[in-house]
Amino acid sequence: RKMDALILEPSLYTVKAVLILDNDGERLYAKYYDDTYPTVKEQKAFEKNIFNKTHRTDSEIALLEGLTVVYKSNIDLYFYVIGSSHENELMLMSVLNCLFDSLSQMLRKNVEKRALLENMEGLFLAVDEIVDGGVILESDPQQVVHRVALRGDDVPLTEQTVTQVLQSAKEQIKWSLLR
Repeated sequence: RKMDALILEPSLYTVKAVLILDNDGERLYAKYYDDTYPTVKEQKAFEKNIFNKTHRTDSEIALLEGLTVVYKSNIDLYFYVIGSSHENELMLMSVLNCLFDSLSQMLRKNVEKRALLENMEGLFLAVDEIVDGGVILESDPQQVVHRVALRGDDVPLTEQTVTQVLQSAKEQIKWSLLR
């Protein structure tokens, strides 16, 4: 739904998208929470535009296409959290930092493309713990990592891979369906 420019009612829906691009600006992960960019083609064009505007700068915040973009890069990854132009940058930044710090713990501080690609399931679970339908649920990385681990039978992530966590979650779902 397009917001009426005159009525900016407060909204819980604070995040429009969470993106992770590689150092060529290619999409590794993208989750859009509204229909600002309804087609993949429009999303990719937006991602290209964001990357071109941000990958050579040191700042953390950009205004682009009427949206607030907060971002952070690490080795060969670019992390983006996108909100509307009237969104609180600090709220968006808390989502960005929570995502980055959660992944940093889950990947044992090895936040780079290869490690991320080997642990995509963990990324999906983590983003779902932080943002749900655009609403910010959690900003504490300890809680996120804990909940992702909980989905894998209470064993800390240091003792099992995210793939094992996901496998056991699938098993639990399967058994709960069979009951």
